[in-house]
Amino acid sequence: MRNTVLSYLLLPLFAALPLTLHAAQTTVSQPVVATATQSTELQTKTSRIDLNNADALTLQHNLNGIGKAKAEAIVAYREANGPFDSVDELLEIKGIGSALLERNREKLTVD
Repeated sequence: MRNTVLSYLLLPLFAALPLTLHAAQTTVSQPVVATATQSTELQTKTSRIDLNNADALTLQHNLNGIGKAKAEAIVAYREANGPFDSVDELLEIKGIGSALLERNREKLTVD
């Protein structure tokens, strides 16, 4: 008796399940996929840091190997000597060598 009652109760649930799943799948929209060149261009535009406008905290958080002291040294150099003419001018700052500059070159710009 119990098995019969359970089968009558569960049968409509299992019968309606594929209909519910099918309806849910049709309402899901497909995500927009960007091409590799579009995502690279977008990433390049948004990830560059302007040395003449960035503050010490921005430099510290976005550049590899640049801590609080070096970020503050970059800002101090900019305030003492005026705006940067090129990214290579970072080599004038004590503690920043060519290896550190090359590691961050693609993230930096001078506008």
